[in-house]
Order: sequence, then structure tokens, then C-alpha cells
Amino acid sequence: MKAVVWHGVGDIRLDDVPDPTIQDPTDAIIEVTASGICGTDLHFVRGTMAGMVPGTILGHEAVGVVRETGPGVRNLRPGDRVVIPSTVGCGHCSYCRAGYYAQCDNANPNGAAAGTCFFGGPQTTGPVDGLQAQYARIPYANVGPVWLPEEVSDDAAIMLSDIYPTAWFGARLADVSQGDTVLVLGAGPVGQFAVTSAFQQGAGRVLVVDGVASRLDQARGRGAEAIDFNTEDPVEVVKELTGGIGVDRVIDAVGVDAQRPKSGPAAESADQQAQQFDAERSQVAPDQNPHGQTYVAGDAPSQSLQWAVEAVAKAGSIGIIGVYPPQLNAFPIGAAMNKNLSVKMGNCNHRRYIPHLLDLVRTGAIDPSTVLTQVQDMPTVLQAYETFDHRESGWTKAVIAP
Repeated sequence: MKAVVWHGVGDIRLDDVPDPTIQDPTDAIIEVTASGICGTDLHFVRGTMAGMVPGTILGHEAVGVVRETGPGVRNLRPGDRVVIPSTVGCGHCSYCRAGYYAQCDNANPNGAAAGTCFFGGPQTTGPVDGLQAQYARIPYANVGPVWLPEEVSDDAAIMLSDIYPTAWFGARLADVSQGDTVLVLGAGPVGQFAVTSAFQQGAGRVLVVDGVASRLDQARGRGAEAIDFNTEDPVEVVKELTGGIGVDRVIDAVGVDAQRPKSGPAAESADQQAQQFDAERSQVAPDQNPHGQTYVAGDAPSQSLQWAVEAVAKAGSIGIIGVYPPQLNAFPIGAAMNKNLSVKMGNCNHRRYIPHLLDLVRTGAIDPSTVLTQVQDMPTVLQAYETFDHRESGWTKAVIAP
């Protein structure tokens, strides 16, 4: 079968690889009908998430059709359509039973203390081969995959595999409640759903910061107030829009590959921190292999964290769902403490939220496919990676149809 395979930093290939097989009683084999390209995948290619094992199939978002099940899978039959949660949980340990599927004691073969297991990740997460392939082995299929009704399309369902639940989780982490003014940092695909999730969870106003005009336009279409960090200072604008107080809640949907402002009033401050940012980038991405302007690591790893702490009101709260590797230790802890902030973060417990969000989709309360901007076939996937990496206008979310 064809699959997107990681060979090294800056080196991914469309390879012929063996078809997956049942290895454990609770495995299932699915034929992938849609798989997303995520910003997290770009971290691996840019080198800002270390520890990838050469030969690992990338991808952690998929919708597919069940083709085979192990004897321990009692809930699925061949022919069922399913959405695959990006993180893997066993379903019976104390963490899974409490809804913390991303901290399952059993799914990660590195041991209970190793943390999140997810598809297509580095050695510390398993690794488990990913979902950008024609077929995939799904461990703990008796728990993870969620059955899809016929009326929910692949274009809508693929958003439930990772980015919509992650955004919903981010709003939960930030403690969004009725009437709150919320700031979303990043208007990529997760940021778009963070805007929607904040409103769904009661926000009165949502502000969003990004540097790509097409993404900001899309956020405006979701009811957000847009702030372009390349034309204005986002912290100053937030203060102006909130009477000098700051927002109640912040959702960081950017992570380690943040880009510093290249123009406008915020660029001067970023330039003054250039040495700090460069040191952070060397810390998180010691091995870089850019191809010209492609697969270049973000040049301001802690920028989003700084803006989050500066823009939130005293006694406010921050939810961090942007990906940060263990190597990064830059966080404005002193400023956060001095403002009595609450800060929560983590990998999404996808399986906890997918059933509820699927109900919203099924009943027509939301059409998540509106975030989808590109559908590519497998032969063009490497080109799609490069275009998505460039943050080109109109490329908010790309999906592969194997």
C-alpha cells in the first residue's frame, strides 16, 4: 500500500509499505477514506518535535471503513464507517475511565509514565504507525473508533478525529463560561474551531490573532474580531478592545512553531527578542533541514505564550493546546504568577469529546467541513505538505483521500 513515511527531518516520502495486519485481539484494520495533514505533522518534518523513528508512517487523523477486526472487538463489524481519535486509550485503566484517554496507563508501550500515545508520533509516543496511508492498524479498536452515521460525510467527520475535539478541549482548559471575552491565538484549523468552541461554550466575544489574512477572514466569518500581528501590536489592540483590562480567557492554538511579526509595531519588540527566540529554536530544533523556505522551524517558539500572559486580565485563565516539546522551558512564569493566572494545558482526550461533537454535527448544529479548504489525492500529498507548510492563502486545512 501507499503511505507517507518519515525518513528524517525535512525528508518525507510516499512509499510502498506492507499492508497492516491484526497483531492483538483488540486490533482492527481500516481502509482509510480520508486523512488530514495537521500542524503537528509539520513539527516532525521541521524538526521542532524530536525523537521521530525513521520509517514511521505519519498522520493522526482519519476516517475509514472497517475491513477486519480481532476477536476482542465486539462493537464494530466489517463495513462500518468510523472516525479514529488521534490519541489512543485502552478504555479500562483509571485514567481512561475518568476521561483522560490521552494519559492512558496501557496504550503507550514505553510504560505508564510515558504519557500520551498517538498515531504517527515520535518514539516517546509509541511509536504507532500513523494514518496517512491506504490502510491502518487501529489498536484498542474496541474502545477508540466511533461509529459514523450515513448522514455525516467524510469531510465533516475528519474534523472530529482531532482538530474540533482539540479546540473544544482548549476552551474547556481555559474555563470559558457565559459572557466571557476570549482571545484565540492562531487562526489555523484548530484556531478556527477554537473560535466556534468558545462561542458554543458561552463566550460573549471572541478575538483572534494571526498573521495570515485568509485565516483572519475565515475567523471573521465565525464571528471573531480579527487582529493581524503583522500590522498592529496584538497585546495593545486587545487592551484597547477591552477597556485596558485584557481578556478573561486565552486559548493558545499556535505552539512551538510560532512566527514572530515581520512588520508593524509588534515587529520591533520581536526583533529585540531575536537572540532569545533563536536560542529557543536551537533548543527545540537542534536538527533542522529546511528546503529553501520549506520546512523552516518557527522563529519565535515562546511568542504565543508571552502574548497569552500579557493579554489576559488579572485572575484570568489560559488553555494551551498548541504543541510544545519537552525541550522547551521558556514560559513567563513570573508574570503569570504576579497576575494570579490559572494555566492549564495538555493533549486532547479525543475519545471523551467525539460522541458529543458528533451529535452536534449529525443534528445540523454545526458543519465542521467549512474549515476544510483542500482535498488532495495520495499522489499529490508531498506537494500538499509543502503548500500547507508555507501557510499559503486559502490553505487552512488539507485532507488526503487515499
